[in-house]
Amino acid sequence: MSQNTFKESGCRMKIDRLVSIIMLLLDKERIGAHKLADMFEVSPRTIYRDIEAISMAGIHVCSVPGVGGGFEIPRNYKIDKKVFSSADLSAILTGLSGLSSVIRGDELANALAKVKSFIPADKAQEIELEASRVYVDLRPWLGSRNVQPSLELIQTAMRENRLLAFEYADRHGSRTVRTAEPYQLVLKGNQWYFQGYCHERKDFRLFKIARTSGLRLLDETFVPRVCPKPQLDFPDTLAARQTNITVRFHASLLDRVLEYCADEQVAPDGEGQYVATFPFIENDFYYSVLLGFGDKCECLKPRHVRAELQRRVQAMAALYENRDGAG
Repeated sequence: MSQNTFKESGCRMKIDRLVSIIMLLLDKERIGAHKLADMFEVSPRTIYRDIEAISMAGIHVCSVPGVGGGFEIPRNYKIDKKVFSSADLSAILTGLSGLSSVIRGDELANALAKVKSFIPADKAQEIELEASRVYVDLRPWLGSRNVQPSLELIQTAMRENRLLAFEYADRHGSRTVRTAEPYQLVLKGNQWYFQGYCHERKDFRLFKIARTSGLRLLDETFVPRVCPKPQLDFPDTLAARQTNITVRFHASLLDRVLEYCADEQVAPDGEGQYVATFPFIENDFYYSVLLGFGDKCECLKPRHVRAELQRRVQAMAALYENRDGAG
């Protein structure tokens, strides 16, 4: 380890220790120097220097001598734990717990512990019950790609300002080698992305993590740039192409169709099926959505979309007719 790296590591450890000491003093009435030294595995002399640094930062820490003495933050300097309502704490716990299902690390664990330290004992059961009413699990279903290792790698790169190298496949399947400065993780719908400055394109790009392969952390670091807000809205070019088609589908598809249509766009047809006004763009993605419904869904209009679906079904059938089975 180089001297500069060693110094940076030591600095981070000291900052983490100072923050932890402050949280302990906010949570407890009083705590002794020797107990703090044992907790953080440092000498009492180091703890005294830490207390001095905390005081110089503007947080008034009192030293109480004698038996039962130690350090404390006067009540009038303490954060009022009632600043957070039960609903506030429940919402924070729900969000942090959801992220911890896919992003592991000391940061989230420490944040959860700190938030829980603000929960009054007489409200703990109420808040835990409220938080449990919304369960967020961002992990993929069985068979889906596990993005957690990639998320953790990108987090490390962002924290240490290190470059990422990877292969990237565009929506047409073309692969290119990229090097990027990572700045932000983005969860849109059920897909993870990262916002980064692409060295090959000389501009900021939003990379879909599922399209990356061979993601690796480089030793080379970068000087952070001002990162723009990622463009997550529906592009105007696509919005202008969106139209509505009419589909009829079996009741067993209702939950899947409602992922695309508002409830008022769907109605029973009186014959045991449903008719829906379905938002549609004439591209491979939306045709694959309709074909994915199989023989339980029929496009009623417009005629040219019906014709294109028929062409694609025939092409798929020909693929299986012209080849023998594998093996």
